[in-house]
Amino acid sequence: MRFRRYIVSVVVLAALLAAAGSALGAQSSAKAKVTTITFWHAYATNAASPELQQLTKIVIPRFEKLNPTIKVNQVPFDYGSLQQKLTTSVAGGTLPDVIRSDIAWVPEYAKLGAFVPLDTAMPDFKTLAKAVYTGSLATNFYKGHYYGLPLDTNTRVEMYNTAALASAGITSPPATFAQLQADAPALKAKGIYAFADSGTGGWNMLPWIWSGGGTLTNKTYTKATGYLNGPKSVAAVQLLVNLYKAGAIPDLITGNQGALGTEDGLAQGKYATILDGPWMFPIFHQAYPGFHLQTAPVPAGPGGSVSVVGGEDIVVTQQSKNKAAAEQFVRFMLSPWAQLQMAHAGQMPVRPDVTKQLTKLIPYYSIFVKQLKTARPRTPSPSWPQIDTVLGNAIASAFKGEPVQQALDGAAQQIDGLLAG
Repeated sequence: MRFRRYIVSVVVLAALLAAAGSALGAQSSAKAKVTTITFWHAYATNAASPELQQLTKIVIPRFEKLNPTIKVNQVPFDYGSLQQKLTTSVAGGTLPDVIRSDIAWVPEYAKLGAFVPLDTAMPDFKTLAKAVYTGSLATNFYKGHYYGLPLDTNTRVEMYNTAALASAGITSPPATFAQLQADAPALKAKGIYAFADSGTGGWNMLPWIWSGGGTLTNKTYTKATGYLNGPKSVAAVQLLVNLYKAGAIPDLITGNQGALGTEDGLAQGKYATILDGPWMFPIFHQAYPGFHLQTAPVPAGPGGSVSVVGGEDIVVTQQSKNKAAAEQFVRFMLSPWAQLQMAHAGQMPVRPDVTKQLTKLIPYYSIFVKQLKTARPRTPSPSWPQIDTVLGNAIASAFKGEPVQQALDGAAQQIDGLLAG
């Protein structure tokens, strides 16, 4: 009996060991099948930053739980370092799988063949594209394809100082070009500038050009002549030049570094209005806790009230060896849940359905949600940095005395060459 019991015990033990071995083998096999994707971004390099905390502790862990065979190795950079790293990595063949890219970079690196055209790679691209803001989606367009999807967005709206306006007997912010012009003399009499901005590039000037009914290029982004120097674009720039010459806009706009900045000028009542983004609310709250910031849509002209799209896109690189896993991560980052989670850290969602929820949590976002419905992207071109420089220099010259038509004629011609090249 003892011998039989011994035999049975041995058999059972062998079976248990075999089972354990199979389980260990299965676990080893499962571990071997785990795919790690690398995600580069510039949310922040400070570990305590809200964006990095949210991404590291909440968003990525949730993705990995839902996708147990995929791990995410996220690598934060500061903004300038990320662009430099992209450039060297394209040449060196060392790009990661996924990148959170500035919207201005997408066409530039798409031209170099660095990014995957997601509209052909992802079978559900159209569904994802329909879920986001049209203006934000357009930032990914280059030569007939979309090389990314929008990840977070922002835009500029009118911000104003109620007390400054009231001191000149004005009860509401300028809602139109005509009202801005009408308010300017009364404000000047009180030593207040009607409007202030800190530059003449696309981010600053395009809201005025578009709201004036003009445009920088044609719809296919191939030609500027006849558009940037067309009558409506010229009239919009002329409006600002006239206000500047009348003393209603400070020379901060022409690059005078000694002039009072827009943040300080608005809060101190020196400037009645500026254009800026949602990040200004926490900035004003910290720097000027007694100032109650107010917002309104960009003043409307013949083209309506139109602002400019900012933000970042998410792209998959051609060098990625894990494209399916990378695309799955892209889908997740555009999901309503992930978009809302990053919104808690201050990132404005690209999905209108999520921004509706967001405005309940952060009421001041409502004006930006409204403005995004008509906001447009800066020209999605690999040459955008050079185009922006040409545009900014031309308009700065107009502020300094060159006839607006002449300045924009020359700029349009130069930009034609950049678009073609």
